[in-house]
Amino acid sequence: MKIIKYILVLVMATTFGAAAHAQIAPVDDNGVAIGGYDVVSYFSGEAQRGFESFSAKHNGVTYYFFTKDNRAAFTNSPEQYLPQFDGFCAWGVGAKSAKFPIDPESYDIVDGKLYLFFNAPFNGEQFNTILDWNKRTTELKSAAHKNWSMVKKS
Repeated sequence: MKIIKYILVLVMATTFGAAAHAQIAPVDDNGVAIGGYDVVSYFSGEAQRGFESFSAKHNGVTYYFFTKDNRAAFTNSPEQYLPQFDGFCAWGVGAKSAKFPIDPESYDIVDGKLYLFFNAPFNGEQFNTILDWNKRTTELKSAAHKNWSMVKKS
């Protein structure tokens, strides 16, 4: 019985550990943005998962919100809260002219805009693109905005 409990705990820890750094598409196959995270919550300093019961559609994409007030803020001014580069990794767009998936808990707010980042194991090491972004924010932000029109088409 102890072995079964140990295996169960190990499986759960591995599953939840992997989920904590799972990379997602900015919009999933069901049309839900940012893995269901509340895009308004980022601006309060804490990325929070939203609830389907507090949802709103914008440009055909469904956004979930943690509170009714966050949903109201978004519906009143969606452009204020939408992530840059359609939610793709800002570093990927700026440094590599490419669309990378994102970890919804790896983010930065710069000049009132939301930027999301890739953060997962890559070639056997943890690769969190926000680390390089933090060192070269001005350069990468400028490059990303310059590159986006071409990257968006790819």
